[in-house]
Amino acid sequence: MTPGFAFRVVAQKGRARAGVLETPCGAIETPIFMPVGTAGTVKTLTVGELAAPPLDAPIILCNTYHLYLRPSLEVVGALGGLHRMMGWSRPILTDSGGFQVFSLAALSKVDDDGVTFRSHIDGSPHRFTPESAMDIQARLGSTVAMAFDQCPPGDAPSEVIDLAVRRTTAWARRCLAAPRAEGQALFGILQGGIDLAARRRHLAELGGLDFDGFAIGGLSVGEPIPEMYRILEEFASELPAERPRYLMGVGTPDDLARAVACGVDMFDCVLPTRNARNGQLFTSEGKVVISNARHRLDTGPLDPGCPCETCRGYSRAYLRHLFLAQEILYMRLATLHNLTYYLRFIRQLREEILR
Repeated sequence: MTPGFAFRVVAQKGRARAGVLETPCGAIETPIFMPVGTAGTVKTLTVGELAAPPLDAPIILCNTYHLYLRPSLEVVGALGGLHRMMGWSRPILTDSGGFQVFSLAALSKVDDDGVTFRSHIDGSPHRFTPESAMDIQARLGSTVAMAFDQCPPGDAPSEVIDLAVRRTTAWARRCLAAPRAEGQALFGILQGGIDLAARRRHLAELGGLDFDGFAIGGLSVGEPIPEMYRILEEFASELPAERPRYLMGVGTPDDLARAVACGVDMFDCVLPTRNARNGQLFTSEGKVVISNARHRLDTGPLDPGCPCETCRGYSRAYLRHLFLAQEILYMRLATLHNLTYYLRFIRQLREEILR
């Protein structure tokens, strides 16, 4: 592994693993959920709130594509890099930007060398290649960089999946050959859609390369959920055991539990923060849609067992009022709660493995 990084599995129950990923910015106990800070911020929260209990997030995710476009590499560089700009000293993982480029298919054109696209902000033309994606992440100074990949949609035909696998393999080798920031780790990404044979062929191509970790990409992109679970159950534990395994962009608490049982170590998803802002909250008693009239006069907490400030200090009725009034305070309190739920949930899964 890259100097300064080490990964060890400290306990295993079935295929589920509890591990520790050592990085130059601090240790990460796995399995772990990474809050998403797309544009250099986890929406509505300060880094102090993210680092303090009950969140105590050991790592967050930021996005190369969005930071490249705004505020720009020039601004991030002038502010001392991503860590300094944000005031966050713990690990940061940056997505390569590949998923964002390919999700804006109407604005992009892919070829074997890379992707030409137009900014979703102002329509200006840009181009990403494996080398430029690595250069951007090096200049951002993230702790863990992701290789540039092509992510096909969940309903893609076999020829599209095969082409994405071929390109992702070629681009992975180019990413490994490209310069990185000093002490920056690099994870490879495995594609193949819901074709298990394609997944295994891709693993055979990438598994022996010198990546610090391996990610399962191309899931939760429109395929049926049972098919996603099938791929995880049959494929996740085949990833190199001595490296962290990362499932990208997934998902619900049930998804996390299923994937941990299959041997996955790391996760990210916008679901807890996005759903919080849209009025859906996760609790130990199930999902709560805070706009429902049943909460109008409910003086009880959102989740009696939750230690977050939202649950300790505010009633469901007040949260409903804030949501309906479109008050900014609602978004902060809801985001704080949902991320607390997710991080407590993933830590409870870890504790079950350690027992």
